[in-house]
Order: sequence, then C-alpha cells, then structure tokens
Amino acid sequence: MVEAGPPLQNGSTTRNGTFSLKNILSPDNDLEAIEHHPKLNGEASSGWDEEAIVRPLAEGYCIECEDQPAEVFCENCADAYCDVCYSAQHRKGSRTTHKTKALDITQKAVEKAKERVEAKGDEHMDVVEDDDADEELEQITSAIPAQPSGAQPAIGSTVGEWFVDRSRFIPLRLTLGERKFLRLLEAALSVSEYTDKIDTLSSGQSKAKRIVAQIKELCAIMSGLLLSADYKAGQELFQDRDFQANEEFYQRVFELGRRHKIMNPDKMRTTYGKLIYLLQDSQAPEIKDLLGFSCVKPINTVYAVLKENDALDMLRDDLINAATQEIYSEGRSRREIQRDIKSKERAIETLSTRYQRRGVSQETLRQCLYSIGDNHAFLRVNRDPCERMIDYLQEYFHPTQAKDPKNSLAIRSGKGGARLSHDHSKQYAYVIQSLTLWKEILHDMFHLWSLAEEDLLSDSISYRLRDTGQGLNRVQPSPKTSRLMHTILHKAQKSVGSWVGSSVIHMGDHNVPNALLFIDKYTQIYRILLPICNTLSQIPNLMEKPALRSYIEDDFGSAENLMKEILSDFFRHGFDGSGADNFYDAGSCIDGRLTSAWNWCSTLEKKRFFPVFLLSGFIGFDGDW
Repeated sequence: MVEAGPPLQNGSTTRNGTFSLKNILSPDNDLEAIEHHPKLNGEASSGWDEEAIVRPLAEGYCIECEDQPAEVFCENCADAYCDVCYSAQHRKGSRTTHKTKALDITQKAVEKAKERVEAKGDEHMDVVEDDDADEELEQITSAIPAQPSGAQPAIGSTVGEWFVDRSRFIPLRLTLGERKFLRLLEAALSVSEYTDKIDTLSSGQSKAKRIVAQIKELCAIMSGLLLSADYKAGQELFQDRDFQANEEFYQRVFELGRRHKIMNPDKMRTTYGKLIYLLQDSQAPEIKDLLGFSCVKPINTVYAVLKENDALDMLRDDLINAATQEIYSEGRSRREIQRDIKSKERAIETLSTRYQRRGVSQETLRQCLYSIGDNHAFLRVNRDPCERMIDYLQEYFHPTQAKDPKNSLAIRSGKGGARLSHDHSKQYAYVIQSLTLWKEILHDMFHLWSLAEEDLLSDSISYRLRDTGQGLNRVQPSPKTSRLMHTILHKAQKSVGSWVGSSVIHMGDHNVPNALLFIDKYTQIYRILLPICNTLSQIPNLMEKPALRSYIEDDFGSAENLMKEILSDFFRHGFDGSGADNFYDAGSCIDGRLTSAWNWCSTLEKKRFFPVFLLSGFIGFDGDW
C-alpha cells in the first residue's frame, strides 16, 4: 500500500492517493504511485465518472427493463422481453420479422421473485429503476391474473373482476362532514405562500428550516380555522397538544384534499400544486425529523374500504352494473329516464342491504357505489369526446385518399405553421392513433394519478429545482408513472396496428418536469375536444333558424361542408407538430401531439368558422360546457 508523503507548496503530494490531472501534470508527481493507483488496478471505486456495477439479470425478468417479468422469448435475439419492451425494440426494420414464443408467468415465477426479494435483503436499490423489493414482488403477483378489459361490462352481463380491478384506484367520495374539513384546507392553502418562499434561489435560512416553518404555519392556520368553525372540536384537538400529537388529524385533512382533486380535476386548480409540493417536501427524511410527524397517508379508495370490511364480493355482484350506471338524458323520454333512475336506486338499496355487515354500514356501501358512478361520469366527460372525434374522423374522411381536395388532411412543413410533412393517409393514421392514445390515457387516468402521487411523494426520489425555460420547476424522475405510460402506449400501438411519428414520452425533463405537470397536461384534453364536439352537435339546431341557415349556406355551402371544414382544419393543424420553438419540444412525440392541439386552440379566433362556435354557446376552452 502506498502511503501519502508530505504535501508540497502547490497543494499536491509526492505519494498522493488522489488520482487527478493536477497530480499527473505536476513536475513533482510520483509516477510509481500513479501507476499503482487503485483506479488503474481494477479496485472498486465510487467516483462520479465510474460505470455502475453490472449486476446479473435475475432469471425470468425482461432483458431490457429488468424489473418486469419476461412474457415473450425472441428466437432471433435469443433474449426474453416483457410485452412492452419487445414491441418497442421490434417495431421497425428487419426486427419486425423476428419469431417469438410466449413465456408462461406461473406460480414458479412468483416463487423466484420471492427468492430474489429475500436475497436482496436491505441492499440499497437505484430509485430510478424502481427496484423496491416489496413493490417488485407485488408487480409480479399482480401480473398473474388477466388485466381488466378496457370496455365496461354491459348491464345484465357477468362483471367478473372488472369492478374489483377498477376500484383499486377509485377514490371514495367525500361525506358531508369531510367536506367541512376540505373547505378548511382550501382556505388555508389559498392564503399560503408556500411555493413562493420555498422554490427560490435566495440564500439565508436553510431550505429545510424554511420548509418546516411553512408547514407548521399552514397547520396552525388550519387549526385556527377549525377552532373558529367548531370551538368544541377545536378545543378537544388542540388544547395542550403539539403538532406531533395531532398527526392523524393533519394526515386526514391533507388526504381529503388529494382525494377530492383526483375525483374532480377541475377543482383546486390554484391550490393543489401547493398541497402536493408541500407534501413532497414533508416526505424528505430530514424534514420528517424536524417536524416530528408525517403529513402523508394513502388515498382512501373504494377497494381499500371494502377489502378492510371483507365486502369485496359486492364488486363481483352482477347487479353492480345497474347500481353504478350513468343515466343519459339526450334523446330519451322522461318516462325512460325515470324508469332507469328507479332501477338504479333499487339496485343500490339491494346491494347495500345484501352486503351490510359489522364494521360497514349501508351508508358506507352506498358511498362506494356512488364513487364508482362518479368514475363513470368522469369517463363520459373526459374520455368520450375522444371517441366522438374518432367517429367524426371515420365518418367524414377516407383512410387512404381524400374524397374532396378541399378536405384533404395532407400537411407540409412550413405551411400554415406545420412542422411535419404528411400525406392524407399518413395524417389520418397520425390523428387516429393520437386520439386513441388520449382515450386510453383518460381511461386509466385514476391509475396514472395514483402512481403519479406515489412518485411525487416518494421519500427516496428527490427533485432538483431547475430553470426549464418556463420558470423554476421541480424536476423529478417518475419511474412508476413512466412505466404505466409505456404500457398504455403499447396498448394503443397494438390497437391501431402501425405507428406514425415518435414514441418518446417526456417525463422528468425540461418539457414535463415531474408527474404533477404530466397529469395536469392530460386532464386538459376534454377542454380541447368537448367544445369542438358540442359545436358540431349544435350545427343542426342552428340550421333550423332561417337567418343562421342562410349564413351557413352562403359561407360554407351546407351544414355538412361546415362540419367537414371545422374537422379538417383541426385534424390538420391540431396535429401538425406546431406549438414550440424546436422540433424536440413539439413535433410528433407523445406530448408534442397535445402541444399542437393547444396551439390550434389559441388560433381559433382567426378561423373563418369562429362565429359558428360563438353562435353555439362557446365561451372559451376554459369555460363550463
């Protein structure tokens, strides 16, 4: 072993163990010491420029992502892949001709996963790869049963496990008493300046101390509001007690806010970001030590409530379809609507009576059924406009050739702000796959939101405060959300057959800094599509008025021509790669498609059919429809 000699005036050493450019170029260097340096002799090192230690891949896992069970074996590559990674690696070129054979994920795979978990023990895992041992085992076991199909079972059919799997991510609807605490939380968050004081580059008091002070200030505000709203309850909670003693109360209030936002994405638009960033900071170990308590608890879901009370069989009862159906009024008589309402009420009462038991009341079971119904309402408002736009595309446009040159979907880079060049058939495929992807994302939005909160509130994944070009943002990896997004993308790619454009999903970079902004982007889809769908549906009503009929026929020829012009303009320039100052930020990537659609919305007032939107009741893409 080489010992370090006395330091010289230039700061180097004659036998310095430090391997640096300064030591090499120094005239007083010790070549023998450098030659026998540990880095040159293969000894372990943990410097920033060292490659990570390559661990052998566990048997039965995907060669590419290494954290999912292998589902197919490629005979040409001689490697095993999960379904998502195989499709991503074999999407183009000669690899599309590779032959595969399916691998069976059986109980044996679960046993191997258990062995792997036990072997890892307390070994530190890389957070970016999401290698938490318990969660890894859960992923394997959850992969064994078949995943629920996208379509909801029809009324009268066997529901199977569809509602059980769906309810895992459906938050429980707030009760009347919980809504009082929600108002306290919103009032406290509305006056809080949390992000203004924390997400800054100013020096002075340490960030950890600033975070603790702000969290305690918010808790104190909530305590004061509760005391003023209900003096007796406030006295019982806070008399001669500190923040740590009221941990359960603060966890409950914060959880109510998160649950309410997931079920109502259009609510808490200015306060939810503060809440999540506050809870994100509170999860850091040093903050927990200074606070003395944790602010986070799991979201209360329908599945969790029923499982705790051994009432999951209610979700397998075929009557649940009728108890949770959404009743439409469009194009139906009052008698039909009333009949469906009574049928739904009877189904709710029957189920709540049938599965009532000790620990779970009829009212709690009704809340669970109402919550599932709320999820159906969410899907109708958010997902169904995507399906309607797909129907319009298929009805008015041919997949391979334009019926009329005026309604061709072809676009050319540089013309009309477009950044892509597609002929009619390519643009048709590009639009239908984008709408299909949006539909799949919104169908699984509650699942995505659940994983996004897990990523954001993880105590092992830190963030960096960085100027992304849109101000200071918290840049944080989101491994769980990203994994599900790749699964959804793979599902969309399989459903449309081919894929046009890039498959890049931005997450944890300057385009989409973290999972919160990712969720915020995709909850806006209905704000784009719903006004367009509503305007198109109102055109027949406008044609019934003589003056408006004359205007439409003089300017557009007919109602059908007007609808085609609106649709063709949106399908061309709402999906043309525009909306950013470079191709990487917009273009044809997964997030760039949504950027282009928002860019089209900003130019609507310049379109010649804009008066038709106003006549149909349009007040803006951020309005109430």
